[in-house]
Amino acid sequence: MTRGPEPRPTRRSLLAASAALTSGVWIQGAIPGRDPVRRGRLDAVRVAVIGCGGKGHSDGMAMQGEQVVALCDVDERNLAGLAQAFPKARRYADFRELLDTERGLDAVVVSTPDHTHAVAAARAMQRGLHVFCQKPLTHSVEEARVLTMLAARHGVVTQMGNQGTCMDGLRAGIEAVQAGAIGAVREVHVWTNRPVWPQGIAAPTEIQPIPAPLRFDLWLGPRRHRPYHAAYGHFVWRGWWDFGTGALGDMACHIANLPFFALELGAPLRIELEHCEGLTEHSAPTRSRLRFRFPARGAKPPVELIWHDGGLLPAAPWLPAGETLAIGGSAMIGERGVLYSPDDYGAKWRLLPEPEFAGWQAPAPRLARGSDIHREWLEGIKGGPLPMSNFAHAGPFTEAILLGNAALRSGRSLEWEPVGMRIPNAPEAERYLRDEYAWGWELLG
Repeated sequence: MTRGPEPRPTRRSLLAASAALTSGVWIQGAIPGRDPVRRGRLDAVRVAVIGCGGKGHSDGMAMQGEQVVALCDVDERNLAGLAQAFPKARRYADFRELLDTERGLDAVVVSTPDHTHAVAAARAMQRGLHVFCQKPLTHSVEEARVLTMLAARHGVVTQMGNQGTCMDGLRAGIEAVQAGAIGAVREVHVWTNRPVWPQGIAAPTEIQPIPAPLRFDLWLGPRRHRPYHAAYGHFVWRGWWDFGTGALGDMACHIANLPFFALELGAPLRIELEHCEGLTEHSAPTRSRLRFRFPARGAKPPVELIWHDGGLLPAAPWLPAGETLAIGGSAMIGERGVLYSPDDYGAKWRLLPEPEFAGWQAPAPRLARGSDIHREWLEGIKGGPLPMSNFAHAGPFTEAILLGNAALRSGRSLEWEPVGMRIPNAPEAERYLRDEYAWGWELLG
């Protein structure tokens, strides 16, 4: 009997299928389903770069040595800049057209603003393409769940662009904590000086002319139409709820990465809103503090992870006398000591108090060394090991982080039921778990 085509998944079917996946710990690709698609030892991956300005430019340049066949950006200036390195690549303004036209691709790099990450990545995976996507993986909690499911369903090789994951120091930190260097951990602090862009502001009312090289309609993509204003421009879009994810979404996928990996945190049970300044209807707050409560994981005890931004800092009685905290970093407080990382990427760290760890010997390495975030993804496509920041880790990690934005926007602490994606104590806050999409820009298309 001839088998018909596989039905196109819907958001409802994907989220329903996620129940089995959210019941356990998400770590390093430990996800049910078929093995990733392998296309043999390719001499060069045929790749398209979606988003060519800023971080997209450096992500695109990292594809040198592969076969970059297409470039896409809504701004002709960004396209022209990256095209200097890849003059033979075909150019597009609309990634939907690129994905519908380019039939010989193996993979895509997605380096757009946050609000179009998921739409581009989801459509690429539905076409069987491997995906590298900048952090935060998605703009909403629901999008993170959908991308996780799509990666498993289609068996593609994925990677989120939080580059600290591939740094030798972060991997050594994971090994140190999991070897018991600081004992059982029940408390974690993560902090940043961000935002360093405008937040806590009102939406602009002035109408400005659209710069000639910019397709602002395509930049808006899935968002409702509004007049152009430079306040939505390069980098500063991060502070707007419609386009960015604020300081939390931007930086936690870097700074909280080491604790999430080392402690295998999974989904929180509760997100407590402790402090919030400057929040507006349209823009993220200028300062906030959130407490994420994670359950026990096997023999590992429950963990409280406290997020501080806008220059708020934790108390640090474990810090050596006379030393001040770095402007961004993390600290895991264990029964026998503290692993302190004064580093946004978690690659630099110390065990404190230093006199008690003077003779400490690092455990034998068990995680690979010497790669980088792009090369690890490309090697995975060519048959190598799965990247560590693949969507089986990056999706649930992003999902947990973005629950903090739901707490900020709703103005209250939230209980979380991950299997059903429910907030039982505040169902009205569930609207902050998902986005709405303009016609033609649906998440699954």
